[in-house]
Amino acid sequence: MTTKETFEHLEEALSRPRPFEFYTADDLWTDDHISQQMLKYHLNPDVDLSSRRHDFIDRSAAWIATRFGIGLGSGVADFGCGPGLYTSRLAATGASVTGIDFSENSLAYARDQAAKAGHKIDYVCRNYLDYRSEKRYDLIEMIMCDFCALSPQQRQDLLGIFAGHLKPGGYILFDAYTLNAFERREESTSFGKNSMNGFWSAEDYICLSQTFKYDAEKVVLDKYTVIQETGTKTIYNWLQYFDPNEIGKEFERAGLKVETLLGDVAGSPFDPDADEFAVVARRI
Repeated sequence: MTTKETFEHLEEALSRPRPFEFYTADDLWTDDHISQQMLKYHLNPDVDLSSRRHDFIDRSAAWIATRFGIGLGSGVADFGCGPGLYTSRLAATGASVTGIDFSENSLAYARDQAAKAGHKIDYVCRNYLDYRSEKRYDLIEMIMCDFCALSPQQRQDLLGIFAGHLKPGGYILFDAYTLNAFERREESTSFGKNSMNGFWSAEDYICLSQTFKYDAEKVVLDKYTVIQETGTKTIYNWLQYFDPNEIGKEFERAGLKVETLLGDVAGSPFDPDADEFAVVARRI
């Protein structure tokens, strides 16, 4: 590679894309090595990374079952279910539970755990933006701020999917990041070998990590350029930060209505100064 080619390559790696210009979720969840790393974080009971801490999940699942009357005869769908940490707990109530995720590794673990517990959970390996089913649910949940990772168009598409899969009077529960959390984010750049404890590959790599803020859109991008002898790949991790009123407008456009704001998906009171909040919505 010539000096000019190296310069152009680095210049491209350092570039700031338009908000949600690229979508690379498949690389996070379907790459075998990366998805195994994500699964390890899911199953670590003491950290809030891929999943909440397990003590929180216990409280949250118990609250969800009580708040939405989940039990025998109820239908629940978990969009982005990962290794089934919520689906397994809700299936224990006797509910008919569906989990949608496109990580084969996470779903293999979830199916194994369901079999051991004697739970009949329907796990679907698919990008939830492509999910279509004849099933109708009493509750659709999306937990761990997955809603924030989607572009405005993807969110509208997803809300249409939600609306089309709810029973009359059915609920939606999800969580999201606040504008307060956006203000606390800062732009940064770092560069290192095998960073994040080898998260990106089992082979040696150099990773250029960048955080970009988009003030007008209230969006943050964590961009990872992973350079190896065999080639280069770039992962774009987008996060939208929300004013609850704006979420209400998005839901209304999809024929849905925000009913309640909460502090989290375990039923805590809404706190306008917190970094996250939860939303309960229904079909209009």
